[in-house]
Amino acid sequence: MSSLRPWRDIARRTSRQIMVGKVPVGGGAPITVQTMTNTLTSDAKATIDQIRRCEEAGADIIRVSCPDEASTAAMPQIVRAAQVPIVADIHFHYKRALEAADAGAACLRINPGNIGSSQRVAEVVRAAKANGCAIRIGVNAGSLEKDLLEKFGEPCPEALIESALDHIKLLQDHDFHEYKVAVKASDVFLAVAAYMGLAEAVDCPLHLGITEAGGLIGGTVKSSIGIGNLLWAGIGDTIRVSLSAEPEEEVRVGYEILKALGLRTRGVRIVSCPSCARQGFDVIRTVERLEEALQHIKTPMSVSVLGCVVNGPGEARETDIGITGGGNGKHMVYLSGVTDHHVQDDGMIAHIVSLVEAKAAEIEAGTSVSMDVTHGKAA
Repeated sequence: MSSLRPWRDIARRTSRQIMVGKVPVGGGAPITVQTMTNTLTSDAKATIDQIRRCEEAGADIIRVSCPDEASTAAMPQIVRAAQVPIVADIHFHYKRALEAADAGAACLRINPGNIGSSQRVAEVVRAAKANGCAIRIGVNAGSLEKDLLEKFGEPCPEALIESALDHIKLLQDHDFHEYKVAVKASDVFLAVAAYMGLAEAVDCPLHLGITEAGGLIGGTVKSSIGIGNLLWAGIGDTIRVSLSAEPEEEVRVGYEILKALGLRTRGVRIVSCPSCARQGFDVIRTVERLEEALQHIKTPMSVSVLGCVVNGPGEARETDIGITGGGNGKHMVYLSGVTDHHVQDDGMIAHIVSLVEAKAAEIEAGTSVSMDVTHGKAA
């Protein structure tokens, strides 16, 4: 059967599926959202507190850095407390990988090339197999091998792809196939080209990211362009938005990217205007307060907030709950796309929140459905 809205269709690349703990990655599974803690992993309490905030934001998988023995010593407590799979980030010290695998990490993030000799890689693979760990090969334009830089002159798509293929071979030589791969760069063009080339060369799941993307605004823009382009092309099985911001913000941005493409959703999607002199209420401040007040809603649904009647009624027809600004502080409320009642400025935010909570409860109970036609697979 043909799609009703073919311009929204995304044909996802077919890949093998691996398991990261109990979370499937690739093979048609929902695209997962990842982040990484920035606390000292050795401080188990601080790390667990941050993991909890990321879980509340919707993180499917969380990575923690394991640079020393104190960090891997804290891993068993962290893994027990976490509700999502924990990935151990390992560089250079292969023994940290062995310790993290034994401590319950669901995945090891390594560059096989900087772990050391083939014998050391073999030890890491044995530990991963024995503990049911997946491995994420992480190639980064900022840390390419010297021989590849000499060969290609600079980081380029071909260099990142060759590095990834070399690392894959190291694992395959030890009969290990539970891996996913990333070829990240801070240059959007470089990262996208590398991922597109790699997607044609391998059948494993791909972990997407624009590394060192920047702060909350700049990094969100770069990540949305890079990750969004790849996802739109059907490439990518798990994503991490790398921001110089709190990790829960990375999770929220990741979901917003997936929501915008209709690939996956979680919580309320807000449609709002930029506001102008026609607005009947302060749109910007209203949206800010609603975004904060509705963070606890995990049910996929939509709310439109439009300052005047130019586009308000049309947008409201496509959303679960809508509000359009009117004169004298009297605004029209739409339910399931239909005009329903008016509300005054005073108490407007609380009124919308109560309507959203009621609608979410109905959707969860199966007595109502969402109007949001752009929603993809629910989280």
